[in-house]
Amino acid sequence: MNKDFLKALTEIEKQKGISKEVLLEGLEEALVSSYKKKFNTATNVRVDIDRKSGVMKVLSKKMVVDDIIDERVEILIDHARQIHPAVQLDEFIEIEVTPKDFGRLAAQTAKQVVMMRIKEAEKALVFDAYGGKEEEIVTGKVQGMDSSNLFVLLEQTEAILPISDLMPKEKFKLGDTISAYISRVEQTAKGTMVILSRVHPGHLKKLFEANIPEIQAGKVAIQSIAREAGSRSKIAVSAQDPNVDEVAVCVGVKGHIIQSITSELGGEKLDIIRWSDNMEEYVANALAPAKVLEVHIFEDEEDPTARVILPNNQLTLAIGLKGLNARLAAKLTGYKMDLYSEDQAFKQFGRPVTMAE
Repeated sequence: MNKDFLKALTEIEKQKGISKEVLLEGLEEALVSSYKKKFNTATNVRVDIDRKSGVMKVLSKKMVVDDIIDERVEILIDHARQIHPAVQLDEFIEIEVTPKDFGRLAAQTAKQVVMMRIKEAEKALVFDAYGGKEEEIVTGKVQGMDSSNLFVLLEQTEAILPISDLMPKEKFKLGDTISAYISRVEQTAKGTMVILSRVHPGHLKKLFEANIPEIQAGKVAIQSIAREAGSRSKIAVSAQDPNVDEVAVCVGVKGHIIQSITSELGGEKLDIIRWSDNMEEYVANALAPAKVLEVHIFEDEEDPTARVILPNNQLTLAIGLKGLNARLAAKLTGYKMDLYSEDQAFKQFGRPVTMAE
């Protein structure tokens, strides 16, 4: 070890943000382990690297005795007093036991330790950078792909975007810029793994927050989202300010806000639903664009259900293509949907339909 080595650690500290002291402490620990392995010594040694000169010493802690039983952990008092004149029996002193060829072992160990600590620090830096960005939207470039994933280069790391988290029919090629939602950040043996998604409901929520000032200001709140990415989504919103029309501000003047978000999502249809703490009203709103005549709520802990009666010409609209509209309404509200046309309801329940039925 020498001053050049210390200078190299200083450069690593500047470039990688890894403390030189952390590197030196790690090296001292590793050298102790290497020394014990090579020289089959007891556990009473430590390595000291001078922080100014880089000079390295192996020091062994020994008890001062007048009769040696184990020379690895004991030293005769006469010998000890040549090093520390005031030492007494049964006290401990440290003596230098640095082997002549220890420099070569130290050089090999130093390289391994520094590389390992750099990798550990880089993992931590990436986790610190992105662990706090879960549920945020980030932008990067596609720099690789395989049958299962796209690999997206972000500012400080490579993220993974599973093909299953792309919207139907979406295609990207190398070099394309892509924005996606950070669904999770994981620490693994290989490093920090940032997982992206373009189908997560949180992706849609963040797009609304980014594009609608009233949501940013807390005047409008997103209460619930039900999404089938690439097809259709329903977003329930409520006004926190009585002077704000929550649906109107989300749609925007001449629909420009909703159109912008729809465009970002490849044409995914978006229904803005007015949230209500009156569940009958909320369910009716959730089935838009269908018009509803009556809603009856049956609260069951395992299977809460909404019985909904619609005009004869609105049932198909309420169900939607392949049941999509009703399915999204159920996800949005948390109620199973039992939908009946007016004629069906009359045949099954008669008139009027009551909560007791």
